[in-house]
Order: sequence, then C-alpha cells, then structure tokens
Amino acid sequence: MNKIQPQLRFLLGAVLLVWLTINSAVFARAESSDSGTRKSPDWLRRSVVYEIFPRNFSSAGDFNAITAQLDGLKDLGVDILWLMPFHPTGEKMKKGTLGSPYAVRDFYAINSEFGSTNDLKRLVAEAHQRNMKVIMDIVAGQTAWDSVLMQHPEFYLKDARNQIIPPKPDWTDVAGLDYSNPDLRSYMIDMMKYWLREFGVDGFRCDVAWTVPVDFWEAARVELEKINPSVIIIADAGAKPKMLSKAFDMDYSWNLYSTLNQVMNSLSPAYLLQQSWEHTQQQFPAGALHLRFTDNQSEVRAVARYGLNGALAAQVLMLTLDGVPLFYNGMEVGDATESTDPAMFEKTPVFWNPGGRPPLRDIYRDLIKLRKQYPAFYDGDVSWLQNTDSGEIVSYLRKDAKDEFLVLINLSSRRVSGSVELPNAEGFQLVNINGQSKPSVDTLLPDFSLNGYAWFIYHRPVSK
Repeated sequence: MNKIQPQLRFLLGAVLLVWLTINSAVFARAESSDSGTRKSPDWLRRSVVYEIFPRNFSSAGDFNAITAQLDGLKDLGVDILWLMPFHPTGEKMKKGTLGSPYAVRDFYAINSEFGSTNDLKRLVAEAHQRNMKVIMDIVAGQTAWDSVLMQHPEFYLKDARNQIIPPKPDWTDVAGLDYSNPDLRSYMIDMMKYWLREFGVDGFRCDVAWTVPVDFWEAARVELEKINPSVIIIADAGAKPKMLSKAFDMDYSWNLYSTLNQVMNSLSPAYLLQQSWEHTQQQFPAGALHLRFTDNQSEVRAVARYGLNGALAAQVLMLTLDGVPLFYNGMEVGDATESTDPAMFEKTPVFWNPGGRPPLRDIYRDLIKLRKQYPAFYDGDVSWLQNTDSGEIVSYLRKDAKDEFLVLINLSSRRVSGSVELPNAEGFQLVNINGQSKPSVDTLLPDFSLNGYAWFIYHRPVSK
C-alpha cells in the first residue's frame, strides 16, 4: 500500500468529521423545532421498503410484471413497495431516448407503456392482499416542459426576464414550480388526494422534498389524512429536522450514506460512520425515523461502487442499524444494471438471473427475518463499541430488554484480526444466516478475524 494513502485517508476523515460537526450545529440552530418529531407508526419502524423502477424492473416494463413478482417480494420480507413515477414523461427538452420519469407531463395520468388504470389498481389490490403497502413517487417541485400545467404559466418559477426556469440550472429537462401561488398548492394537494381516493395507494415518497416549502407539505398532510388517517409520507431530504415535525414520517440518511461512500472508497476510516450517526442523533429530536440505503435510482449501483461483497457488507450495516432499510430494483440478486444518468433515460431492465453470485436473496431474506423477529433491531438501542481496527471494522450492539446482538462488519477488502471492547463476552452465539460464509478462523469473543468485507452477528438473551 502506498505510504501516503493512510495519512491522506485519515486527513480526509478528519476533514469530514469537522464538516459534519459544523453542519450539524448549523442545521440544529437553523431548524430546531419546538414540536419535536411526529410519531411514526410502529409498523413503519418494523418495515422494509423496496423501490421499483417500473420501466426497468422487468423486460416488459409494466405494472403486470410487478404484480407477477409480488409473491417473491413478500417472501423476501418486503412491506412497502415504492413505485417510481409512472406518469407520462415529457418529450420537450428530454434527456436520452426515453426521458426521465421525474419529468412529468401529467400528474393525473399513467404512462400507457406501464399499463392501464385497472392494471395499477390490480397491483395495489394484490399487494394489499399480501399485507404490503404501496407508495408512489410525487415530483412536486417540477414538471416537464410540455406539461399540461404549462397552460398556467403563473404556476412556474421565472427569472428576471419573466422566463420559466428549471428548479436548478443543470436540471434542464424540467421546469420549476412556484409554491407562492395558492392555486398551484390547491392543485397539487387535490392531485395527491386523487391517487389516495381512486387507487388506494398508502402514501407518497416526495422527490427532492426540500425544494418545496415545508408548510405546503404540512397542509397537504392534513388534507390527505382526511382520506387515509394512516397515510405514510417519506421525504427525499436529509438534515432538515423541521420536515419531520408535522409533515413527514421519515427522511433519508444522506449523511450516513455519504460517509459510507468515503469509507468504502478507502478515503475515510470506518469509525466516521459512528460519528455521522451520532451527529444525526444530536441534530434530530428523539424518535426521528430515517431511511437507510446503499442503493437507489439517483446513485451508481452499490455493486459497481463497492463490488459484490462490499455491497453486501454495506447493506448488512443498513439492515442492522436503526431506521428503515431500503432495497432497490434487483439488488437482492446482485444486479449491476445501471439506473442513474444516463441509464435513467433509457431502457435497462434488471437481469434477474446473473451468474457467479453468492446466494444474496437467501442472505437478505434471513437478515430481514432476524430484524423482524427481534425488536432489538427496530426498536432497541444502538451502542457503538470500540475495536482495535476502527479504520476498517464497525462494531456495535443492538439491545432491548430481552435480547442483545453484537454486529461486526469489515468495510475493507483486507483481512483484519483484532478484538472488540466488550465488557462481557459470555453467552454470545453466532447467528446462522443462510448462505453466509462461515468463519475461516476459530476465534472467541472479544477477539475476531474477518476476511475482506466479512461480517458476523452474535446473539445472547439478556439476563434477568
């Protein structure tokens, strides 16, 4: 290894830590909330979310192909299906061959390539029969340039020359909406009520929710709850505690994700994940709920960023920490098909039967079962533990009144042997996860020996 790399790595880690500290303090001052965080339902805390890109979830690319896979998703342990936008996409100024699903031409319509209104209603009904909920993407901050809403130019953001502009300069395929207009607010709330009432969707994931005033989301929630008191609304936002005060049930753990990328790219030490997690805990009121993810539609696939084993190790982290874990479009089979720019604008279907993969579906299924079986994972405490190789290994306890789990994850590609600062190691037993590689070296806690990207979970009942 280059002798300069470890020094650079820890220097970058220190810079990131300072950045997190400063920004946490700034956000906490700027967005401190008197009302704290709204109480999310207990079932949401126990849930697993699965994001579906309808165009690329199958070769057919339609609702019926999703319906056909509901049993498999249920078997995996999925509770909430998140459907990316399924509206007609804009042609004017579109990117790529097909355009972005986030450039919506008509919020009330369905892209005919995905099927009919009855096909969507059947998908929702079949999911409900399997006790799964369905949420849909809402792109409230923008439209396509050929949107039906262009007949209302007063709905749009404009520059000094009174020309409609994108919400961000590089988002050239969309036009920004202006929420200072009360008629636009009414239109968007009525539209969301339509999908709840007519199709029975259970809630919404709100794309780049921070581009829309939070008081709009708060007003929308009041109206949506009149139709479905249990509506779930997820914010594509992070580091904004006010959004979880009244409007949203959950946001994104973007800071943790960014730190994970730094760690997995050997630019930062693994212990900064603890620092990132702790800063978020300080920033948000108690009870705030965060979506934990390694993969989604806006990022390069995790298997491309981290490698297959690295992506698995990273997802184990998200499945065993607090918060709600996310799976994305075929990641349970190790699919490496891209979805972000430029593939976001093309047809790139999931390859469901890749060769040369470990039994990822079996591993993830067992991990999800473990998480659902023991409240220590979704409702217990997180206690980070020091270890002798904190640059590569993360170690923590998940604990409630009945059970205690020790999680060890090697987030580097090299073999690491050491020990974890565990006051009492007696009684811990290795959890058997179907498909997981067994330890290559016999060690007794608090000692460990982990191959590159290896991970182990130990369990013991709490003594009474």
